[in-house]
Amino acid sequence: MQPDPFKRLEARTLVVRQSNIDTDQIIPARFLTTTTREGLGANAFYDWRYTADDQPKNASPFPVAGAGDRQVLVAGPNFGCGSSREHAPWALLDYGFRAVVSSDIADIFKSNSLKNGLLPVEVDAETHAALLDRPGVAIAIDLEECTLTTEDGIEASFTVEPFARRCLLDGVDPLGHILAHDAQITAYEAAA
Repeated sequence: MQPDPFKRLEARTLVVRQSNIDTDQIIPARFLTTTTREGLGANAFYDWRYTADDQPKNASPFPVAGAGDRQVLVAGPNFGCGSSREHAPWALLDYGFRAVVSSDIADIFKSNSLKNGLLPVEVDAETHAALLDRPGVAIAIDLEECTLTTEDGIEASFTVEPFARRCLLDGVDPLGHILAHDAQITAYEAAA
């Protein structure tokens, strides 16, 4: 399944100030028995959203029904640390997030996210602090320009590895990008 093209996202933020949110918090290991992406959103941040007897927690920052219009998760630093699990970006996407913003995103999580259509956006500490103080703010993330702006005037730029950026803009994963150029590759190999 190829990701949707990501050019510009206009949404609201869901803010979780906690630092060091690891992949086991994003999707607990007991839910990793599937190799399909569909339905994993129901288990995203499960232990934050439900009690031990599977009852919704009233104080959870994550709505039981999903992200809704809050498609940009703004989280504390060192987001996505811990073990590498592709299920983490799958769960976030299926829950309804399209982007994660933090001052520091774990490298392996960032790589897995980019390959699966979830945009990880690292911003400077000042911008990050301002976003953490504005839960629910309207935000626009423009991947073509690599800019982030909010309705109340925050502006920041960010970088994304060029090949990953191209894949996101085109709505393909790395393999999909290669397959899209199959004819050129075949012609090149035949000429060699």
